Amino acid sequence: MRICLVILPAILLGGCVSAAKTVVTAPFKVVGQGVDWATTSQDEADRNRGREMRKQEERERKERKRAEKEWKRQRRDD
Repeated sequence: MRICLVILPAILLGGCVSAAKTVVTAPFKVVGQGVDWATTSQDEADRNRGREMRKQEERERKERKRAEKEWKRQRRDD
């Protein structure tokens, strides 16, 4: 009987402690997530820069190809 008096409150309070922990830590998690959304990490910056460089290289390649076609067309017309 004494064991039930000790175990039962422990089980019931276990849920309360977990809920209290969630309530206490929630504001810190929200602020942390806001900071993550507001800032760019170095990895993200590097990834974005690499993507932009690849796009720029692709635009330059297409422009060179177009200019080469135009040059060949003009030579053919001469």
